Amino acid sequence: MQLFRTLCVVVLAVVGASAFEYERLNKNDSVLLVVDHQMGLFQLVRDYTPEEYKNNIMAHASLGKVFNLPTILTTSAETGPNGLLPREIIEMHPDAPFIKRQGEVNAWDNADFRAAVRATGKKQVILAGIVTDVCTTFLALSLVEEGYSVYANAEASGTLSAKIAADSNDRMRAAGVQVMSMFAIACDLMRDWRNTPGAMELLPFYDQYMTAYGYLARSHAAAIGNGTIQPGESV
Repeated sequence: MQLFRTLCVVVLAVVGASAFEYERLNKNDSVLLVVDHQMGLFQLVRDYTPEEYKNNIMAHASLGKVFNLPTILTTSAETGPNGLLPREIIEMHPDAPFIKRQGEVNAWDNADFRAAVRATGKKQVILAGIVTDVCTTFLALSLVEEGYSVYANAEASGTLSAKIAADSNDRMRAAGVQVMSMFAIACDLMRDWRNTPGAMELLPFYDQYMTAYGYLARSHAAAIGNGTIQPGESV
């Protein structure tokens, strides 16, 4: 009996391990959603500083430009305290569908928004919104239910506390949403520095939105251009 139980455990472990499928982002099958990154709601975000979070939402919107992704903008009751979408995002995507929801909390409840997403023909959805536990999570769960593969940009979703963000990300993961950093999303879409978009397009993007990597690239360029190896440096 003990041997039988052991064999069952081994079989279940093997089946569980083989059931995992790593679905990578495909730039040719992805749509980018900018969800309720409104200036009123922005003031609710406490898990990032205002400076960090503005950078994060601009980087999220810029992913659509760098990778030429179909991009959809949406706001929730923007004539009230939720406020307007930052003009920088609107100017970045002047031709993108812009769905101004009048009352629906979950963007998927809006017929025009659903139609815009479906019209792209894409199966992978990259999204971020304010707040993480409502605008991002509700939409992400609805999209999973509809059969989409969903990738949530954790850095461009903000909420009232780090604990709320963590709980919301756990809820999404449990439903199959891939919760990722901006850098992970960008690298997965790029895949190879020799691709297009690749180093030529992504290094300026990182220089603007990911200072650490931007300065890493700048320091390398400076070293190649006019650097001198100091005694003891080449160890």
